[in-house]
Amino acid sequence: MYAIIETGGKQYRVSPGNKVRVEKIDADVGANIQIDNVLLVSGEETLIGTPHVESMPVHARVISHGRGNKIRVIKMKRRKNYRRTQGHRQDYSELEILGIGELPEPEPEVAESDPKSDETAEPKQIEHEQVEASGESDESG
Repeated sequence: MYAIIETGGKQYRVSPGNKVRVEKIDADVGANIQIDNVLLVSGEETLIGTPHVESMPVHARVISHGRGNKIRVIKMKRRKNYRRTQGHRQDYSELEILGIGELPEPEPEVAESDPKSDETAEPKQIEHEQVEASGESDESG
């Protein structure tokens, strides 16, 4: 199952479990977001939006924010001694796609018990050797 979403003026093909870098989104790291601009959903049946699919939002989690690589823009006019250099770094947000459509409820985390640490396990017994406190030493010399 995959979907085509639109965010930041660009379109992305996403499926659950994917990580995708999109234009910067105003959300905190770790926040769950819902993207409603879904253009197409393909799975058992294909839904094409006119212009958007209303009933199938894409759920995602913001993993991080960052800045892309530097791009240099150079202008030059020959024989006129005109040169201009400008740099640019685009901000981005990295998203992890959680699901398409209804978001499944997260399963509660249950700590699995170790069978050796159960109450039925016998406690470990440590045997201590007794040392005689006599005046004789084992050193012979």
